[in-house]
Parts: sequence; structure tokens; C-alpha cells
Amino acid sequence: MSRHPAKVLAPAELRRVLAHVQTTRMPTRNRVMVLLSFKAGLRAAEIAGLTWPMILTAGGAISPCLSVSPAIAKMHHGRRIPMHPELLALLRDLHRQQGRPRQGPVMRSERGGAMTARSVVNWFKAVYVAVGLEGCSSHSGRRTFITQSARHLAKAGASLRDVQELAGHRALSTTERYIQGDRDLQRKLVSLL
Repeated sequence: MSRHPAKVLAPAELRRVLAHVQTTRMPTRNRVMVLLSFKAGLRAAEIAGLTWPMILTAGGAISPCLSVSPAIAKMHHGRRIPMHPELLALLRDLHRQQGRPRQGPVMRSERGGAMTARSVVNWFKAVYVAVGLEGCSSHSGRRTFITQSARHLAKAGASLRDVQELAGHRALSTTERYIQGDRDLQRKLVSLL
């Protein structure tokens, strides 16, 4: 079994994935699943375990923050993640399509039941094969989210600790392992010295 980290996708590759899932039988659900990975950094088990109470306000509207409960988080390390505008809009659409539920799973299988972590992993694998992307897995979105977040730290006035909290890592060293370096950016950085 290969122990290479999941590939970090370039923006053009993510657009290809999103264009592909738009052509599937459940395009809104599938786009939400991709964005939960790429714009919220969720793991496959967290995507599968996400329920409407983790997304809704007390009034039943989609919240501007996603609450990953300790019950579905790795090592029971729950967290709150600000919602990306595109993900927020798609979740509103999905919520409406599912009849505005207050309970139950967000990610439903084609038969209507809750998806499992394994089914999310398999779904991502099939999507990447269909799009022709190699080296990708269900963890590619999470690695892309963490890498992109780290690259935008200076613009946001944030720190690596903020990325660590968004990722739900207990140790900063774990977050650092997720961040992929970029030789072009490294050359640019050195030239600025």
C-alpha cells in the first residue's frame, strides 16, 4: 500500500471535478460533498457524519459556521469552521431539495439513507478516476484546504495556529505535514529577500 500523501489539487483541477459532478444524478449533493472537503477541510468520516443540527441555526436557517461535533471528529476534537460563501449557497439549495429537515444526515445516498465514511471515500475515488486525476483520494480536498489556507495567512492576518484549529489538529506539527511546498513560490520568496 502506497504511503504517498494525497495530491493537492490546483484550481483548474478542482474546477474539472466540480464540472464533472454537475453532470451526475445528484449534482447539488455532489457539489456540496466536494466543497465540504475543499472549502471546509472535512475528512470523509466527517462528511458522512455531518447532520443538519451541525449546520442549522436555532431558527432552522443555514448557519454561517459549520460545527463539527466531537462525535464525528477524529480524536473527538470538534471545531467550528466559517462557511465559504459557495458552500453556504449550495447547502441552502440542498436543504431546500431535501424538504428543509431539522434532523438527519446531510449527505444521503441515492437510496436516501446516510452515507458511510467508506462510501464517501469510494465516491471520491470514482470521481477522480472519471476526471482522470491520479494520486488523489478523499483526503485531497483536505490537504488542498490546509495548503491553500496556509498560503493565504499573510493576506488574512492569520497564523498557522488558525489553520491548525480549522483542521482540527491537536499538534501544529500535524498541520505542517499537510502543507505542500511550492518551488515557484519559494523562488519568489527568496528573490524578495
